[in-house]
Amino acid sequence: MLDLRPATFIDCAGLGVLCRARNRALARRGRMRLVAESTSFTRLLRLSGLGGVFEVHRGLP
Repeated sequence: MLDLRPATFIDCAGLGVLCRARNRALARRGRMRLVAESTSFTRLLRLSGLGGVFEVHRGLP
């Protein structure tokens, strides 16, 4: 689980890092969950075509 709540900005390089980390987790039969409260982050994922790729949660369990 990666907590992105402190992040105030993510650009295409950051999205690339998240995609690579997700691919590595899947290759090891794991999963990667993101924690993000920002609606702008979820909008960024949706607009970049990654809306259904990541499992995003609003807070920690």
